[in-house]
Amino acid sequence: MDTKLLLTGTNGFVGQHVRAALPCMPLPDGLDLRDRAALTAAVAAIQPDTVLHLAAQSFVPAAFENPRETFDINFYGTLNLLEALQAAKFTGRMLFVGSGDAYGQVEERNLPVREDHPLRPRNPYAVSKVAAEALCYQWSQTAGFEILMVRPFNHIGPSQSPRFAIADFARQVTEIRLGHRAPVLQVGDIDVTRDFTDVRDVVRAYSLLLEQGRNGGIYNVCSGREYSIRDLLQRLITLAGVEATIEQDPARLRRAEQRRMVASFEALHRDTGWQPAISVEKSLQDLLNDWKEQLQ
Repeated sequence: MDTKLLLTGTNGFVGQHVRAALPCMPLPDGLDLRDRAALTAAVAAIQPDTVLHLAAQSFVPAAFENPRETFDINFYGTLNLLEALQAAKFTGRMLFVGSGDAYGQVEERNLPVREDHPLRPRNPYAVSKVAAEALCYQWSQTAGFEILMVRPFNHIGPSQSPRFAIADFARQVTEIRLGHRAPVLQVGDIDVTRDFTDVRDVVRAYSLLLEQGRNGGIYNVCSGREYSIRDLLQRLITLAGVEATIEQDPARLRRAEQRRMVASFEALHRDTGWQPAISVEKSLQDLLNDWKEQLQ
Protein backbone atom coordinates (compact mmCIF):
# COMPACT_ATOMS: atom_id res chain seq x y z
CA MET A 1 0.00 0.00 0.00
CA ASP A 2 1.81 3.16 -1.28
CA THR A 3 -0.79 5.64 -0.02
CA LYS A 4 -0.44 7.77 3.10
CA LEU A 5 -2.33 5.84 5.79
CA LEU A 6 -3.61 7.68 8.87
CA LEU A 7 -3.86 5.32 11.84
CA THR A 8 -5.86 6.01 15.00
CA GLY A 9 -5.36 3.78 18.05
CA THR A 10 -1.64 3.46 17.30
CA ASN A 11 -0.61 2.20 20.72
CA GLY A 12 -3.25 -0.51 21.11
CA PHE A 13 -2.74 -4.24 20.51
CA VAL A 14 -3.85 -4.12 16.86
CA GLY A 15 -2.30 -0.70 16.26
CA GLN A 16 1.15 -2.01 17.20
CA HIS A 17 0.80 -4.80 14.64
CA VAL A 18 -0.47 -2.37 11.96
CA ARG A 19 2.66 -0.23 12.50
CA ALA A 20 4.85 -3.32 12.16
CA ALA A 21 3.15 -4.40 8.90
CA LEU A 22 2.23 -1.17 7.09
CA PRO A 23 3.77 2.27 6.64
CA CYS A 24 1.40 4.62 8.46
CA MET A 25 1.05 8.07 9.99
CA PRO A 26 -0.16 8.04 13.59
CA LEU A 27 -2.02 10.92 15.18
CA PRO A 28 0.21 12.99 17.51
CA ASP A 29 0.94 11.30 20.84
CA GLY A 30 -1.71 12.01 23.44
CA LEU A 31 -4.24 13.44 21.00
CA ASP A 32 -7.77 12.72 22.22
CA LEU A 33 -10.46 12.11 19.60
CA ARG A 34 -12.80 14.17 21.77
CA ASP A 35 -10.64 17.26 21.14
CA ARG A 36 -12.19 18.44 17.87
CA ALA A 37 -9.84 21.37 17.26
CA ALA A 38 -6.66 19.35 17.82
CA LEU A 39 -7.96 16.45 15.72
CA THR A 40 -8.98 18.75 12.85
CA ALA A 41 -5.53 20.38 12.86
CA ALA A 42 -3.73 17.01 12.95
CA VAL A 43 -5.73 15.57 10.04
CA ALA A 44 -5.17 18.76 8.01
CA ALA A 45 -1.42 18.49 8.64
CA ILE A 46 -1.22 14.79 7.67
CA GLN A 47 -3.47 15.01 4.55
CA PRO A 48 -4.03 11.21 4.45
CA ASP A 49 -5.06 9.14 1.43
CA THR A 50 -6.53 6.33 3.55
CA VAL A 51 -7.62 6.01 7.18
CA LEU A 52 -7.71 3.04 9.55
CA HIS A 53 -9.80 3.99 12.58
CA LEU A 54 -8.94 1.65 15.46
CA ALA A 55 -9.07 4.04 18.42
CA ALA A 56 -11.77 3.14 20.94
CA GLN A 57 -12.61 2.57 24.57
CA SER A 58 -13.01 -1.20 24.23
CA PHE A 59 -12.95 -2.53 27.80
CA VAL A 60 -16.50 -3.72 28.55
CA PRO A 61 -16.35 -3.38 32.39
CA ALA A 62 -15.20 0.25 31.97
CA ALA A 63 -18.08 0.81 29.53
CA PHE A 64 -20.59 -0.31 32.17
CA GLU A 65 -18.92 1.92 34.77
CA ASN A 66 -18.90 4.98 32.52
CA PRO A 67 -21.12 4.51 29.46
CA ARG A 68 -21.13 8.23 28.65
CA GLU A 69 -17.33 8.35 28.34
CA THR A 70 -17.39 5.22 26.14
CA PHE A 71 -20.00 6.84 23.89
CA ASP A 72 -18.07 10.13 23.77
CA ILE A 73 -14.92 8.35 22.58
CA ASN A 74 -16.40 5.69 20.33
CA PHE A 75 -19.32 7.57 18.75
CA TYR A 76 -18.53 11.28 19.03
CA GLY A 77 -14.81 10.62 18.53
CA THR A 78 -15.69 8.91 15.24
CA LEU A 79 -17.93 11.85 14.25
CA ASN A 80 -15.09 14.25 15.06
CA LEU A 81 -12.76 12.21 12.83
CA LEU A 82 -15.27 12.20 9.96
CA GLU A 83 -15.75 15.95 10.23
CA ALA A 84 -11.97 16.49 10.40
CA LEU A 85 -11.54 14.44 7.22
CA GLN A 86 -14.28 16.42 5.50
CA ALA A 87 -12.64 19.71 6.55
CA ALA A 88 -9.33 18.46 5.07
CA LYS A 89 -11.14 17.71 1.78
CA PHE A 90 -10.35 14.00 2.12
CA THR A 91 -11.40 11.96 -0.92
CA GLY A 92 -9.88 8.58 -0.07
CA ARG A 93 -11.12 5.53 1.85
CA MET A 94 -11.61 4.95 5.55
CA LEU A 95 -11.96 1.65 7.38
CA PHE A 96 -14.01 1.80 10.59
CA VAL A 97 -13.27 -1.00 13.05
CA GLY A 98 -16.40 -2.06 14.90
CA SER A 99 -16.91 -5.28 16.84
CA GLY A 100 -18.40 -8.76 16.56
CA ASP A 101 -19.93 -7.85 19.94
CA ALA A 102 -22.49 -5.86 17.93
CA TYR A 103 -24.52 -9.04 17.29
CA GLY A 104 -25.19 -9.63 20.98
CA GLN A 105 -26.52 -13.05 21.90
CA VAL A 106 -26.82 -15.30 18.84
CA GLU A 107 -28.80 -18.52 18.95
CA GLU A 108 -26.86 -21.64 17.98
CA ARG A 109 -29.14 -22.29 15.01
CA ASN A 110 -27.90 -18.97 13.53
CA LEU A 111 -24.21 -19.93 13.65
CA PRO A 112 -21.95 -19.18 11.88
CA VAL A 113 -23.15 -15.58 12.24
CA ARG A 114 -23.24 -13.54 9.02
CA GLU A 115 -23.34 -9.79 8.44
CA ASP A 116 -27.11 -9.75 7.79
CA HIS A 117 -27.87 -11.07 11.28
CA PRO A 118 -29.77 -8.53 13.44
CA LEU A 119 -27.64 -6.41 15.78
CA ARG A 120 -28.70 -6.75 19.42
CA PRO A 121 -25.85 -5.23 21.48
CA ARG A 122 -25.91 -6.10 25.18
CA ASN A 123 -23.30 -3.77 26.67
CA PRO A 124 -22.52 -0.03 26.32
CA TYR A 125 -19.31 -0.68 24.36
CA ALA A 126 -21.20 -2.72 21.75
CA VAL A 127 -23.97 -0.09 21.60
CA SER A 128 -21.39 2.64 20.92
CA LYS A 129 -19.85 0.56 18.13
CA VAL A 130 -23.23 -0.17 16.51
CA ALA A 131 -24.07 3.55 16.60
CA ALA A 132 -20.68 4.56 15.15
CA GLU A 133 -20.98 1.92 12.43
CA ALA A 134 -24.40 3.30 11.45
CA LEU A 135 -22.89 6.80 11.38
CA CYS A 136 -20.08 5.58 9.11
CA TYR A 137 -22.55 3.88 6.79
CA GLN A 138 -24.52 7.13 6.51
CA TRP A 139 -21.35 9.09 5.69
CA SER A 140 -20.32 6.46 3.12
CA GLN A 141 -23.51 7.33 1.25
CA THR A 142 -23.56 11.11 1.68
CA ALA A 143 -19.95 12.35 2.08
CA GLY A 144 -17.36 12.74 -0.64
CA PHE A 145 -15.29 9.75 0.45
CA GLU A 146 -15.66 5.99 0.87
CA ILE A 147 -16.04 4.13 4.17
CA LEU A 148 -15.97 0.39 4.88
CA MET A 149 -16.90 -1.21 8.20
CA VAL A 150 -15.57 -4.35 9.88
CA ARG A 151 -16.86 -6.44 12.77
CA PRO A 152 -13.81 -8.31 14.08
CA PHE A 153 -14.19 -11.26 16.44
CA ASN A 154 -11.63 -12.45 19.03
CA HIS A 155 -7.97 -11.75 18.22
CA ILE A 156 -4.90 -13.49 19.61
CA GLY A 157 -1.18 -13.01 19.13
CA PRO A 158 2.01 -11.60 20.63
CA SER A 159 1.83 -8.42 22.78
CA GLN A 160 -1.84 -8.90 23.73
CA SER A 161 -2.84 -7.59 27.15
CA PRO A 162 -3.42 -10.20 29.89
CA ARG A 163 -6.87 -8.59 30.37
CA PHE A 164 -7.81 -11.09 27.64
CA ALA A 165 -8.20 -14.74 28.60
CA ILE A 166 -5.81 -16.52 26.20
CA ALA A 167 -3.03 -13.96 26.76
CA ASP A 168 -3.54 -14.28 30.51
CA PHE A 169 -3.35 -18.10 30.29
CA ALA A 170 -0.14 -17.82 28.24
CA ARG A 171 1.34 -15.56 30.93
CA GLN A 172 0.40 -18.00 33.71
CA VAL A 173 1.75 -21.00 31.77
CA THR A 174 5.03 -19.15 31.14
CA GLU A 175 5.33 -18.21 34.82
CA ILE A 176 4.96 -21.91 35.69
CA ARG A 177 7.53 -22.86 33.05
CA LEU A 178 10.02 -20.34 34.47
CA GLY A 179 9.38 -21.46 38.06
CA HIS A 180 7.79 -18.13 39.02
CA ARG A 181 4.55 -19.68 40.28
CA ALA A 182 3.11 -22.96 41.52
CA PRO A 183 1.77 -25.29 38.78
CA VAL A 184 -1.83 -24.13 39.22
CA LEU A 185 -3.73 -22.16 36.57
CA GLN A 186 -6.46 -19.80 37.69
CA VAL A 187 -9.30 -19.63 35.17
CA GLY A 188 -12.87 -18.47 34.78
CA ASP A 189 -15.54 -20.09 32.61
CA ILE A 190 -13.50 -22.00 30.01
CA ASP A 191 -16.19 -24.36 28.72
CA VAL A 192 -17.30 -21.99 25.98
CA THR A 193 -16.26 -21.66 22.32
CA ARG A 194 -15.12 -18.54 20.48
CA ASP A 195 -13.87 -17.63 17.00
CA PHE A 196 -10.18 -16.61 17.23
CA THR A 197 -8.04 -15.05 14.49
CA ASP A 198 -4.34 -14.19 14.70
CA VAL A 199 -3.92 -10.40 14.95
CA ARG A 200 -1.50 -10.44 11.99
CA ASP A 201 -4.17 -12.04 9.80
CA VAL A 202 -6.61 -9.37 11.03
CA VAL A 203 -4.19 -6.60 9.96
CA ARG A 204 -3.84 -8.24 6.54
CA ALA A 205 -7.64 -8.27 6.20
CA TYR A 206 -7.80 -4.55 7.00
CA SER A 207 -5.10 -3.76 4.44
CA LEU A 208 -6.87 -5.77 1.72
CA LEU A 209 -10.22 -4.14 2.50
CA LEU A 210 -8.75 -0.65 2.20
CA GLU A 211 -7.63 -1.65 -1.30
CA GLN A 212 -10.48 -3.87 -2.49
CA GLY A 213 -13.52 -3.57 -0.20
CA ARG A 214 -16.83 -2.09 -1.33
CA ASN A 215 -17.92 1.38 -0.21
CA GLY A 216 -20.56 0.98 2.52
CA GLY A 217 -19.63 -2.71 2.85
CA ILE A 218 -19.75 -4.43 6.24
CA TYR A 219 -17.44 -7.39 6.84
CA ASN A 220 -16.94 -9.93 9.60
CA VAL A 221 -13.24 -10.50 10.28
CA CYS A 222 -12.95 -13.95 11.81
CA SER A 223 -11.43 -17.39 11.28
CA GLY A 224 -14.70 -19.22 10.67
CA ARG A 225 -13.45 -21.78 13.22
CA GLU A 226 -14.89 -22.54 16.61
CA TYR A 227 -12.31 -23.01 19.37
CA SER A 228 -12.99 -24.25 22.89
CA ILE A 229 -11.27 -22.03 25.48
CA ARG A 230 -10.41 -25.15 27.49
CA ASP A 231 -8.82 -26.76 24.41
CA LEU A 232 -6.68 -23.67 23.72
CA LEU A 233 -5.54 -23.68 27.36
CA GLN A 234 -4.56 -27.37 27.07
CA ARG A 235 -2.63 -26.58 23.86
CA LEU A 236 -0.71 -23.82 25.68
CA ILE A 237 0.19 -26.27 28.47
CA THR A 238 1.38 -28.85 25.91
CA LEU A 239 3.36 -26.32 23.85
CA ALA A 240 5.09 -25.03 27.00
CA GLY A 241 5.91 -28.57 28.15
CA VAL A 242 4.57 -28.04 31.67
CA GLU A 243 2.20 -29.93 33.93
CA ALA A 244 -0.41 -27.92 35.76
CA THR A 245 -3.76 -28.26 37.42
CA ILE A 246 -6.64 -26.01 36.41
CA GLU A 247 -8.62 -24.25 39.14
CA GLN A 248 -11.69 -22.10 38.69
CA ASP A 249 -11.25 -18.77 40.46
CA PRO A 250 -14.64 -17.48 41.66
CA ALA A 251 -13.42 -13.90 41.05
CA ARG A 252 -12.95 -14.75 37.36
CA LEU A 253 -16.19 -16.66 37.00
CA ARG A 254 -18.62 -14.61 34.93
CA ARG A 255 -20.77 -17.25 33.29
CA ALA A 256 -21.02 -16.35 29.61
CA GLU A 257 -24.53 -16.21 28.21
CA GLN A 258 -23.10 -17.04 24.78
CA ARG A 259 -21.88 -20.63 25.12
CA ARG A 260 -20.80 -21.00 21.48
CA MET A 261 -19.66 -18.48 18.87
CA VAL A 262 -18.36 -18.80 15.35
CA ALA A 263 -18.75 -16.38 12.44
CA SER A 264 -18.49 -16.43 8.65
CA PHE A 265 -15.87 -14.48 6.66
CA GLU A 266 -17.51 -15.33 3.34
CA ALA A 267 -18.13 -11.65 2.40
CA LEU A 268 -14.53 -10.69 3.17
CA HIS A 269 -13.23 -13.64 1.12
CA ARG A 270 -15.56 -12.83 -1.78
CA ASP A 271 -14.39 -9.21 -2.08
CA THR A 272 -10.67 -9.58 -1.25
CA GLY A 273 -9.71 -13.28 -1.44
CA TRP A 274 -8.64 -13.10 2.24
CA GLN A 275 -8.58 -16.18 4.41
CA PRO A 276 -6.72 -16.94 7.64
CA ALA A 277 -3.11 -17.99 7.03
CA ILE A 278 -1.62 -18.31 10.54
CA SER A 279 -2.44 -21.51 12.44
CA VAL A 280 -3.73 -21.30 15.99
CA GLU A 281 -0.65 -23.30 17.09
CA LYS A 282 1.64 -20.58 15.72
CA SER A 283 -0.46 -17.87 17.41
CA LEU A 284 -0.21 -19.68 20.75
CA GLN A 285 3.52 -20.41 20.37
CA ASP A 286 4.27 -16.78 19.48
CA LEU A 287 2.22 -15.65 22.48
CA LEU A 288 4.25 -17.97 24.76
CA ASN A 289 7.54 -16.75 23.25
CA ASP A 290 6.45 -13.14 23.81
CA TRP A 291 5.67 -13.78 27.49
CA LYS A 292 8.96 -15.64 27.95
CA GLU A 293 10.84 -12.57 26.68
CA GLN A 294 8.88 -10.29 29.01
CA LEU A 295 9.17 -12.46 32.13
CA GLN A 296 12.75 -13.78 31.96
